[in-house]
Amino acid sequence: MIQFIKDYFRFAIPVLILTALLCIGTLGYMIIDNYTFFDAFYMTVITVATVGYGEVEPLSSGGKIFTVFLIMTSFGTFAYAVSAITRFVIDGEFNEFFKNRKLNATIDKLNDHVIICGYGRNGRQAAQVLKKHNRRFVVIENNAAITSVINHKYSDLVIQGDSTEDETLIKAGILRAKAIITTLPTDADNLFIVLSARNLNPNLTIISRASEDNSDTKLKIAGANNVIMPDKVGGAHMASLVMKPDVMEFLDFITAEGGDNINLEDITFDSISETLKNKTLKDLEIRNKSGANIIGFKTAQGNYIVNPSAETKIIPQSKLFVLGTPEQIQKLKEILAS
Repeated sequence: MIQFIKDYFRFAIPVLILTALLCIGTLGYMIIDNYTFFDAFYMTVITVATVGYGEVEPLSSGGKIFTVFLIMTSFGTFAYAVSAITRFVIDGEFNEFFKNRKLNATIDKLNDHVIICGYGRNGRQAAQVLKKHNRRFVVIENNAAITSVINHKYSDLVIQGDSTEDETLIKAGILRAKAIITTLPTDADNLFIVLSARNLNPNLTIISRASEDNSDTKLKIAGANNVIMPDKVGGAHMASLVMKPDVMEFLDFITAEGGDNINLEDITFDSISETLKNKTLKDLEIRNKSGANIIGFKTAQGNYIVNPSAETKIIPQSKLFVLGTPEQIQKLKEILAS
């Protein structure tokens, strides 16, 4: 935001100075020598620009004194204003200024989006999965070489800046965001982002990367909901592929790679209509009405139940885990919300 304000004033101040000179000159000639507006404006322009054309009409003594004053006042000011505006346009700052305005306007309209801090390997993978599931996200990356070549569905939502600064997070819409994924290579930077994000938005879901063994505990204390250690996860995943390759590939497919073909989603107690709350799964008839399958249940105490029985009740703070196609999931949400 500060950089945006600086760019705005770098463009606005020279324009205001030039406009003020033209207004003062035009009004002066109109008042002192009774010039028409057009003649007064023309006289001001040729005087300020020092092009040396003759007077439109003979000047009175007051008009001559005013002309001297206008020349002396505008001699350096006009040159500064024109050069500043020209430099702003030629250096590409003009386009950058309006690009930033468009970026800010687009982000201001976002709600429940995801913020990705860092666009390295992990950041790119997160963006690819979010893109497959058509989720809006904003990327924050400090490396100009990376931001200049980012090309994804929402390429207009890329902020070049330091994600450890509150100002950058606010610019990315953290106050209205649903989640933030921080994937910076340094645990200290991720910890700083987690602290800032939790302070700015207490309801935010925060997922952080960690590299050191003792960093995950610190990140959770700071406010992270989940901490991922890529090296450990990668090793465990490869070992699981040796023992249960088909199972792991199937899980990968339904959790991330399925994209538009299949969804695994959670449905909270609060998203269900009042008439269906505290009912059993048998009462909901989810499979018959929507075609989707309930494959898991999270109790109010945080315990997970795989393939819950038909007598399981939907109680406060519980969640359903449902597997199905996007159409089946959408139909199920409509049924439960009605």
